[in-house]
Amino acid sequence: MLNRTVAAITLRAVFGRRRAIVFGLPPLVLILVTLALKASHPPSGSGWPGHVLGDFGFSVILPLTALIIGTSVLGAEIDDGSIVHLLATPVRRSSVIMTKFTVAALLTMAFAAVPELIAALIASGGAGRFAIGVFVGALAGSVIYNALFVMVSVLTTRAIAVGLLYVLVWEVVLGNFVSGARLLSVEQYSLGVANSIARDSNLNAGLNLRTAVIMGAIVTAVALVVATRRLSVFALKGDAV
Repeated sequence: MLNRTVAAITLRAVFGRRRAIVFGLPPLVLILVTLALKASHPPSGSGWPGHVLGDFGFSVILPLTALIIGTSVLGAEIDDGSIVHLLATPVRRSSVIMTKFTVAALLTMAFAAVPELIAALIASGGAGRFAIGVFVGALAGSVIYNALFVMVSVLTTRAIAVGLLYVLVWEVVLGNFVSGARLLSVEQYSLGVANSIARDSNLNAGLNLRTAVIMGAIVTAVALVVATRRLSVFALKGDAV
């Protein structure tokens, strides 16, 4: 299902664009904020690590990094028309989607999940349950978010705008205030996984582990299937421009 040539081309394209600099900035901000708070010696009972890593890390840094990366691995090729050359090769459409999704997920893990781990280690002072939970939750979010954003990039040429609307309106607003919306919130899937290990109420996880894993798996699978089918129709209709 994975194509090494497509993966190599995708990596060169992502790191060859200016946005490669952009998706490295949010994780840096997270680490700097954590360092600043740690240096200020806040009260031990304030629960600030959970608030910062949950409210800022999982609500802002992780989704924005995934959005930039997930929409760039395929969306940029669709925008400039170079996707036509890829679709002209004898590579299965499912292989194209899975390869680009895998590259996007791994890059997000490197640029979002690893910084989340570093920030958690700084905040908690060691590799305890909190740091491990935050890292595992960020890994899960990297996978689910990228499946969603790769699908969006195939469905529309305004993938970044649509992705921002989803993150800001659905997850930040509705997901935090309407309990039913949490069932379709990738942030809540990630927090549910993280909190199952960290056991920190300050993470504000609204879903338990079982629900988070089941819903996350369903959303990932559906998004990849829709993206694959849309790319097949895209090739047949030749609507690349």
